[in-house]
Amino acid sequence: MSTGMKRRNSLSLAISGSGGAGVMTAAGVLLAAAARAGFFGLQTRSVGPQIRGGEAAAMVRLATFPVHAHAGAFDLLLAVDWRNFSRFSGEIALAPDALVIMDEASGEPPAEIARTGARLLSLPLAAQAREIGGRVNMLAVGLLGALAGLPQEALEEAIARRFAAKGEDVIAPSIAAMRRGRAMAAQLAERFAPLASPREKTDEEPWIINGNEAAALGALTAGVKFAAAYPITPATEILEWLSPALSGAGGMLVQAEDELASINMIIGASFGGAPSLTATSGPGLSLMQEGIGLAAAAEVPVTVIDVQRGGPSTGIPTKSEQTDLEAALCGPHGEAAHLVTAPTCVADCLNTTAWTVHLAEALQAPAIMLSDQMMGQMKTIMPRPQLPRWRAERLLQEPCEGGYERYRLTKSGISPMALPGTQGCLYTADGLEHGENAIPSTRVEDHAAQLAKRAAKLALHDFGDLWADVSGSGSMAVICWGSTAGAMDEAVRQARRAGMELRAIALRLLMPPQVEKMAAALEGASRLLVVENSFSGQFLRYLRAHFDLPAKVRSLRHAGPRPISAAEIFKALADWQQEA
Repeated sequence: MSTGMKRRNSLSLAISGSGGAGVMTAAGVLLAAAARAGFFGLQTRSVGPQIRGGEAAAMVRLATFPVHAHAGAFDLLLAVDWRNFSRFSGEIALAPDALVIMDEASGEPPAEIARTGARLLSLPLAAQAREIGGRVNMLAVGLLGALAGLPQEALEEAIARRFAAKGEDVIAPSIAAMRRGRAMAAQLAERFAPLASPREKTDEEPWIINGNEAAALGALTAGVKFAAAYPITPATEILEWLSPALSGAGGMLVQAEDELASINMIIGASFGGAPSLTATSGPGLSLMQEGIGLAAAAEVPVTVIDVQRGGPSTGIPTKSEQTDLEAALCGPHGEAAHLVTAPTCVADCLNTTAWTVHLAEALQAPAIMLSDQMMGQMKTIMPRPQLPRWRAERLLQEPCEGGYERYRLTKSGISPMALPGTQGCLYTADGLEHGENAIPSTRVEDHAAQLAKRAAKLALHDFGDLWADVSGSGSMAVICWGSTAGAMDEAVRQARRAGMELRAIALRLLMPPQVEKMAAALEGASRLLVVENSFSGQFLRYLRAHFDLPAKVRSLRHAGPRPISAAEIFKALADWQQEA
């Protein structure tokens, strides 16, 4: 579709509708077509807590460059209907010149849309779709795809692939509806700027993958052989992906009766020699804390993936937040030496999960990896990645003639672990404190020695450069962790283009804290902006507890479900610079 308007490098669009409208399917087809056409992009969703159906919104960002977070506002909104739109209107901030397209049968737009000043356009979407025997969501695909500048052949191929299992009876009317939508978009060519030309296409087809799937692949690549979990939103896709994959790799996944059973099952499997994993969300992590403490005391390696959601308690099961940080850091009672990691984007879920499994096994300690709903369920277009090199490697005890000391004090803090049945290596593994010979002990000397041993193996390990992504220089610094890294990265690039000198730090390793490395990363910085998606500032408290921070510290934070945007971060940086 030709237009005389200046083309854009990034386009954010949203599709909303009630249950059965197919807005998620439409967004998925658009993302697949964009990938086929050579664009980058991502897709997220906003749904209620109901098991099936209900109102929903699909949010898509397409760009000529890699993107890992949504922009600050949406350029285009298509409403199949307005039913209960207020449930997610706070997550769809409209740009000043946004175009809102609605079905003419859906009535007047809600007040929160009318007062934005966005351009409103009412079209006979449902009527046009019925006229040709198609569905309105596929008409929306054609309309939005044309406005975005996606080629027709890419849209047709994406539709054919999406409905391949349903045959021509579904594919043909879907393509017809898409073409009708494109015809309607032709009338709007001068009212909306499409995307600029995409990157140069390669013969290799890009991946469309979400963070949960990437995490599952990372775990499998690292050598996980057993998983046990109770299904919980928004972590369930990890289990769905792992179940057939583990079976094909000679492993097993068990659906446990609850999270208490899950953590104890993986401790047992790991004790038997199988690298093991569970996936959960905040409520499940709370139930697992005693088991995590057991794994720490017995020095049994396990990996727990926590895909965070809004809390406390049941909270908001389908929405994102970064508020399990303190539970992950301090949840087990006593001084339980354990690891806490966090991937920085969907693509990084692959490598960080494998790294986390590797660390748990190498250090014989429980590890918690903190993802979140936004990153876990975000679909991203990315080039086919290299599989991570990290593997589950455990220091094992060879057969001996007796006198095996399971918890022998060593310089590294790591003592060889005997698998059940190893000749001459019988020992007790439980939650009681013990001496080097694993016999339970209440002696002050044994407790102090074992605490020091378990702490030392984490403190002495060289985590290399993966502890954080650090870039730039200057007196101003910005720091974040987890899924906010994508927005921070985009804001920092914008700030640097505007002439600002600053450094950026995205933490990947949260426990044990890397005090010396953080000191080097912050050396010379006089101002620090701390970015997090929490109400109370959990990440700021963590930083203050463990590190020497610059004299001037500001916190940019708010609760979910609305994520921190690049626009918010850039504004905070620009405003602070002007004050100096």
